[in-house]
Amino acid sequence: MLEPGVTGAWSVRDLIAHVTWWEEEALTHLPEMLRGRRPPRYSVLYGGIDTFNAQMAERKQALSLADVLREQDETHRRLIALIERAPADQITTDTRWRHRLRLDTYGHYPKHAAAIRKWRDAR
Repeated sequence: MLEPGVTGAWSVRDLIAHVTWWEEEALTHLPEMLRGRRPPRYSVLYGGIDTFNAQMAERKQALSLADVLREQDETHRRLIALIERAPADQITTDTRWRHRLRLDTYGHYPKHAAAIRKWRDAR
């Protein structure tokens, strides 16, 4: 879980932290979108998504594996609760809300799961 090299220098722990901070982004921006607000552009705020990811990776680096797993569990539960409360039309139709949900969550998971499987199989 802590061995680097799964994706670049990132370990499985780092990838779990990465997926979690994107779920946190969904929790921040999806409620705002329901209020008619547009989420900020990462290119404007951070200079791009890669810069945002690097900043978040640095911020999460000091967390233990146990802390990362605890954050992941708590964040994911909050995300599921948000989805369960969301208006049905936001989930069942092709909306900006569902697009953002897909980008930050379920569209994001397979890429990192595949990287972990590939790394694990190569070991």
